Amino acid sequence: MSLTFTLDPAVTPDLRDGVLDLWTDVSNAGGSVGFVPPVTREDIRPELVKHLAAMAEGRTRLLVGHDAQGRLAACAFLTLNTHRLMRHWLWLYTVMVHPRHQGRGYGRDLMAAAVDAARTCDGIEAIRLTCRGGLGLERFYESCGYKEVGRVPGAIRVAPGDDRDDIFLLLPLG
Repeated sequence: MSLTFTLDPAVTPDLRDGVLDLWTDVSNAGGSVGFVPPVTREDIRPELVKHLAAMAEGRTRLLVGHDAQGRLAACAFLTLNTHRLMRHWLWLYTVMVHPRHQGRGYGRDLMAAAVDAARTCDGIEAIRLTCRGGLGLERFYESCGYKEVGRVPGAIRVAPGDDRDDIFLLLPLG
């Protein structure tokens, strides 16, 4: 069974709490979404508030995937560039699939839905994302059509003595 995706859902308290719970669960399962475990909802809340503010300003769009029971199972944020010379591509941030759904192809489904969502944005020709090295995430994104276009060695410090590469990937939509 696949997920049902929605772009720009109404931001209700249930959706907000669902994203917060998803982000917390993904982080605590070791997901590379801006935090290292252990984290609480309160650790993540300020970052979610930043995304919600960007959504309210029209700079960010939310893509969500719900499972057959209607539970939030996946999400990603698409962020438009404000720089006048870079408005032809957008960022894909905080790509998450709930740990209970890992291994079912939902990550690929989410990535395909993100491409579809990006194509609804006027003038967007490419999607850019970054990932943390050391986990093999770049292989997943490459299998979805992204190409590595840059890497900053040791740019992400997940713990003292544990620095990871920041890997830049791009998917042209043409």
